[in-house]
Amino acid sequence: MPPRLPLSQIIIYALGQLGWSLAAFGAANLLVYFYLPPGEGKEAIFPAFIFQGAVWGVATLVGLINFGGRFFDAITDPLVALWSDRRPAGKLGKRKTIMAIAALPCALFSFLMFFPPAAEPGWLNAVWLTGAVLLFYFFLTLYLIPYNALISELGHHPPDRMTISTAISVTFALGFLIGGSVFAFQDMLSDGRTPVRAFQLAMGVYACLALLLMLMPVFLLQENRYAHQPATAAPSRAEDRRLLRRVLADANFRIFLWSDLMYWLALTFIQLGVSYFLTVLMGFEAARTSLFLAVSFIGSFALYWPVNVAVSRWGKRRMVMAAFGVFGAVFGLTALQGLVHLPAEPLFWLLAVGAAFPLAVFGIVPNALIADLVYAYSEQSGEQPSGMFYAIRSFMMKVGISLANLIFPSLLLLGKSAASSLGVQLAAWAALLACIAGAVLFSRMHIAQK
Repeated sequence: MPPRLPLSQIIIYALGQLGWSLAAFGAANLLVYFYLPPGEGKEAIFPAFIFQGAVWGVATLVGLINFGGRFFDAITDPLVALWSDRRPAGKLGKRKTIMAIAALPCALFSFLMFFPPAAEPGWLNAVWLTGAVLLFYFFLTLYLIPYNALISELGHHPPDRMTISTAISVTFALGFLIGGSVFAFQDMLSDGRTPVRAFQLAMGVYACLALLLMLMPVFLLQENRYAHQPATAAPSRAEDRRLLRRVLADANFRIFLWSDLMYWLALTFIQLGVSYFLTVLMGFEAARTSLFLAVSFIGSFALYWPVNVAVSRWGKRRMVMAAFGVFGAVFGLTALQGLVHLPAEPLFWLLAVGAAFPLAVFGIVPNALIADLVYAYSEQSGEQPSGMFYAIRSFMMKVGISLANLIFPSLLLLGKSAASSLGVQLAAWAALLACIAGAVLFSRMHIAQK
């Protein structure tokens, strides 16, 4: 067994998560904001670059493009996982070689998707956006699958898995927090620039920072020394299919996947919708979104240590169930704002602080749960398909994100302004239903309380 991972190596590994989190923030959270901005007509923050109306009567063009990118991303996960699991350990390492290939194009396309070539809506911008989104998600998958596989391979002692999971949760949240500051950053850069140019400049800075951080584990993580990667013969395609069936035969893993899908559906609704909830339902300026995200994610940082203590005392199951409950309450209050008009300022702070607890729990516990499942599977079978476990989880996660990216813009067709807010209200109600469904599904998992 390799030596345990020192804290310095855990930090280096976690910095990669900060990098890909920052690179992915724009595609996951800002495409709708940029291409289907809040407001109507001349009141919109940005001009129209692609068709703004309904496609087939129920969807939007940006929603379909984002859905297509996410779905393509999802179906490539198992293929990349099989390739990653088959690879022998080279000079850089079994996983890091693939990460090195993916880092630069991933960061590049995270920026280019916000640079439409034409100033007016048309087929050229639609084709450009479709290509940029597909290529971004392909290279993100190429980086992310081997990166996630290292969680269980580096965490070959149970306490290390929780430590690694906590560290990457911190850096993921930091990436989201830095990405969420784009609304304030855009204001800072707007002096003498159009809103479009200020936004694009901010995204360019983020792409450069993301690339630097994604390369940190590639060059500094000692994978060959610390990762537990038993040498196995390269499996055939038939054996790959049997392995996939065996992993999916784990009843607890299947239940976890469906529950996790519901969480990502709800989380994506708040990521896509926070600027709409604040501007349309509560009457704030768009820049207030950065403050909301800062409060939520700084609050989640403050809760990481208490969540770890609580998990050791009450177990992962109870913490996840409580997180679903609090997350549902956040969406419920947001949805009610569209009906009863609660005082906006107190509600803002209540929701921002309230979101911190579920963000902390869901940032830490699921990765540790999967690592536990991988470890248990390996103990029983002698195989260590960690890439496959995380790829399947990533597939379901991306299905949830894809559905949210399709549904949310479609709901906005029903109203996304203060004068007509039905679509924004329905988005909050849909997220609440996802939280309820996720809690019901997760309650069926048979796992130890601690």
